[in-house]
Amino acid sequence: MLQKGTAKKVTIFVNEDTQRHFGALYESILTFLLHKGVSGATATRAMAGFGAHHVMHTGKIEVLSEHLPVRVEFIESPEKVDELLPTLYDMVTDGIIEVQDTQVVKVANKERRDAPKGPHAEMRGTARLMRIYMGESDEWEGEPLFEAIVKRLRLMDIAGATVYRGILGYGVKGHTHKSGRLPFSRDLPIMISVVDSAEKLGQALNEIESMMVDGIIVLSDVDVIRLVHSRPATEPSNANG
Repeated sequence: MLQKGTAKKVTIFVNEDTQRHFGALYESILTFLLHKGVSGATATRAMAGFGAHHVMHTGKIEVLSEHLPVRVEFIESPEKVDELLPTLYDMVTDGIIEVQDTQVVKVANKERRDAPKGPHAEMRGTARLMRIYMGESDEWEGEPLFEAIVKRLRLMDIAGATVYRGILGYGVKGHTHKSGRLPFSRDLPIMISVVDSAEKLGQALNEIESMMVDGIIVLSDVDVIRLVHSRPATEPSNANG
């Protein structure tokens, strides 16, 4: 299983119609990776592209759509990649194989079978509530600002965040934003609500302030009441046999 730490990302570019053993090459590659125990692999079909033959392939023209490029990508340990590369090299007779060093920062594998849950337990305490207000059209490095903020909060291991999309609102500039078909509906108000300890939100505040150009951040003290499932109590073992 893939572990946190140093790894390699392998990207394979082939044509969708390239065949191997009476089937598509990219399907053969995925089957091979599956049988070899690779943690996961993804094949994506491009909208358009050209390769070493300098012929443009596009989905807009039916004849050319058959040769659209397919990208197969997976991440594994360096040792596993070294084991797989010789076979992949033989399989890809027309295409490109690219290998890059990468770093796995998190591996999350949710168990398919949930453990039996016990009765509800109530947890109470004090915390801080942060509300972040912005426009839906606000951006940060080419992506929606609210998405970038949520990603940053996850990297900082903040307990949780919820994004709310408004249907009507206005800000300090006095512009009314309303959902609908009109152009100003693209800049509807967005609010992100975050609850965590005062210390962690203080750290997050410094990060978020540097990302925002226009908006409001509000902090308040809250009492947290959380209902959780406690694990069923196990029967005490009989030490005396």
